[in-house]
Amino acid sequence: MRNFFKPSVKIFLLILLGAVSLTAKGIEAVTWNAEIATDSDSSGHITLTANVTDGYHFYSFAPDGGYNSLEIKAEGNEAVTSVGEPSASIAPESHYEESQGAELSSWYKDVTFTIPFTFEAGKGYKIALKVRYQACDATSCLTPKSVNLTLTGNGYDEAADSAVNVADKTQGAENGGLSTNAAINAQWWEPVKTTTPTADQSPWAILILGFAGGLAALLTPCVWPLIPMTLSFFLKQKKGGKFNSGALTYGAAIVIIYLVLGIAITLIFGAGKLNELSTNAIFNIIFFLLLVVFAISFFGAFDIKLPQKWSNAMDSKAESTSGVISIFFMAFTLVLVSFSCTGPIIGTLLVEAASQGNILGPALGMGGFALGLAVPFTLFAFFPGMLKEMPKSGGWLNSVKVVLGFCELILSLKFLSVADMAYGWRILDREVFISIWIVLFVMLGLYLLGKIRFGHDDKKDHVGVGRFILAIFPLAFAVYLLPGLWGAPLKACSAFVPPLETQDFNLYTHDTHYVEFSDYDEGMSYAKEHNMPVLMDFSGYGCVNCRNMESAVFDTEQVRGMLAENYVVVKLMVDDKKELVKPMEVKADGSTYNLETVGEKWAFLQSYKFGANSQPYYIVLDNEGQPLTDPVYYDNSVEKFMLWLNGGLERYNSNR
Repeated sequence: MRNFFKPSVKIFLLILLGAVSLTAKGIEAVTWNAEIATDSDSSGHITLTANVTDGYHFYSFAPDGGYNSLEIKAEGNEAVTSVGEPSASIAPESHYEESQGAELSSWYKDVTFTIPFTFEAGKGYKIALKVRYQACDATSCLTPKSVNLTLTGNGYDEAADSAVNVADKTQGAENGGLSTNAAINAQWWEPVKTTTPTADQSPWAILILGFAGGLAALLTPCVWPLIPMTLSFFLKQKKGGKFNSGALTYGAAIVIIYLVLGIAITLIFGAGKLNELSTNAIFNIIFFLLLVVFAISFFGAFDIKLPQKWSNAMDSKAESTSGVISIFFMAFTLVLVSFSCTGPIIGTLLVEAASQGNILGPALGMGGFALGLAVPFTLFAFFPGMLKEMPKSGGWLNSVKVVLGFCELILSLKFLSVADMAYGWRILDREVFISIWIVLFVMLGLYLLGKIRFGHDDKKDHVGVGRFILAIFPLAFAVYLLPGLWGAPLKACSAFVPPLETQDFNLYTHDTHYVEFSDYDEGMSYAKEHNMPVLMDFSGYGCVNCRNMESAVFDTEQVRGMLAENYVVVKLMVDDKKELVKPMEVKADGSTYNLETVGEKWAFLQSYKFGANSQPYYIVLDNEGQPLTDPVYYDNSVEKFMLWLNGGLERYNSNR
């Protein structure tokens, strides 16, 4: 019987359980079907059926359905003269909802809605049916969903109707406007003039982040052993003096090499492309895998090194030349040899710096990193006697290497989470992400306490005071993460963990809720019907500062109350990889754009209408799509954001 539970069988069972979990998570709580029927020469009706999965329910119409009430909208072509209100085959059931603190009505069984309409006799009709609903089970609610259905009748001719629409839209394109094969309101998409907001990350912050990365790289096993080599090189260059003036040239060479590298990457790919890559799902998957490989290497499974002949060639070149050239080659040797340890730090730094949206970000990031790495080496070269005070490389460096490995694994999940949300896989929801983090931080703490050892670690009879104090931090952070499994906001790390809406079990609820749409035209239509201004929120699954804004600003009762009473929020994810129901072909400014995913559509809207491509991006619009405020990027001050919202609301009310 014991043989049955071999490791391979256990792994198989775990995979099987995971597959069952994923299948359950992807279940459709409500499926919608619609049929259309002609009752007379000028009237008909739509039969819309909702099939409810056992154990689920969905909320009824407003106001009895609460915040996420059922919405059914029917829009007809020119032949349709009127559309009536939907009527349900059975009445909804009322229950007290503890999560919302109110008596709400829902349908728990299959229900059929009938929608009457009239049309011009002798003409073919087409009706676009839009359904927005939220389904829940006994413990949690699913994300609100939208369903689009198209129905035709009375001999409707798609080709003839499309020809008319395309002709109308092409007319606008010939006059310098926008031509598209999609059903959009051209007025709402018209470009507007806006001021350029402040970049979402301070240049000083990027410089300091880079400098800290350079100092951290000094403690890696690839860089630390280069210190004696550097000292040996400069002792050969000049003997007898207290300090070596060539050391300054050496430090400057390190900075220049890294700076040129950062600028070259930016020029090759483009600053905009780097920003796009930072939120690109495929790029994030690749970066996740790279970090995992580096982590496994740091744990001692194998070593990652550049070809030996590269570093040997640069080293021999430094030995055979003299003066500034030899110092430059020595600096280049340092860059090459240290790459296997500095690569992950540089990569992460470039991704963060790319959010600046121009060449300044990567240049500052790489410059700061190079400065942090160059300053210690420059000091060692100036004053060789300092080396005597340095601890020798050995077991402590192996410990640093393992700690870096844990850090790589912890950071890697952030990149996998971006891809997971962008493609809608839902394999790394918030509680799964937090659970893995808790395990990793606990294991890191146990390693520092000597309870976990790897093959290259020295056996210790006791734990030093320094390691004991360091172990407190990851263990304490693991305890801090625990409430997040039940929906606590975890504001200290909200920029990295997935958003709360991906959490299946959430005890953390708000007293106020605001209306939010994930489709621009739908949101603008709703705002126009209800005479409310629109808060545009261009966001992204891979946008760290977007998560910070949501946690620090949008998650406060002050802002939520303002939005709930006065605004319609349209939140558009520019890196959403879900495919459009019908690809869009857009002609604008003499160019043709083929948009195939939801994210591409919203990224084009942001670029075409507002001339911006960075996230987060906020702007207030009136019901004609015109800006009421200057746009703002990242600023987590609640007071400033409230003043900005009040300003937009005042302008909207004064223009009515």
